Amino acid sequence: MSRIGKKPIEIPAGVTVTVTGSEVTVKGPKGELTRSFNPDLSIVVEENVLTVTRPSDEKAHRSLHGTTRALISNMVEGVSTGFVKSLELIGVGYRAQKQGNKLVLNVGYSHPVEIEPEAGVEVEVPSNTKVIIKGANKERVGALAANIRDVRPPEPYKGKGIRYEGEFVRRKEGKTGK
Repeated sequence: MSRIGKKPIEIPAGVTVTVTGSEVTVKGPKGELTRSFNPDLSIVVEENVLTVTRPSDEKAHRSLHGTTRALISNMVEGVSTGFVKSLELIGVGYRAQKQGNKLVLNVGYSHPVEIEPEAGVEVEVPSNTKVIIKGANKERVGALAANIRDVRPPEPYKGKGIRYEGEFVRRKEGKTGK
């Protein structure tokens, strides 16, 4: 039995969960998220507790059980508190700034790199070497953070690049002279 799948999801005050067939809609103070799941699994909301149950112990049902519960839990957490990812720019002359809705990165290329976040995801630049991504959808927040990091991933020799806040970059020794 899936340990994650068995755990009930507590629905906090101010969040409403609507189950229509295999589609789950979660509304809260930070927004609204909708996702459809496998119709074999039953999703039941009683009072302020949501539970996911599977019909059998087939491999397909076992693999979907914990995943479905985790996705719904992330939806509930996203609309109630939201998700945040922080990035740091490390390197001489590396900086980020917001121009309207776009994020403009100067990270050592001959041109500035512009990234436009999709709807439902906010980008903040509190200082020119720090970028904060906020949103209700964990998947989209993480994907945007990964796309920004991919512009200039941290390199192991000088440690320059864009990294997650608190990320450890294993450093290498350079060439040794004679």
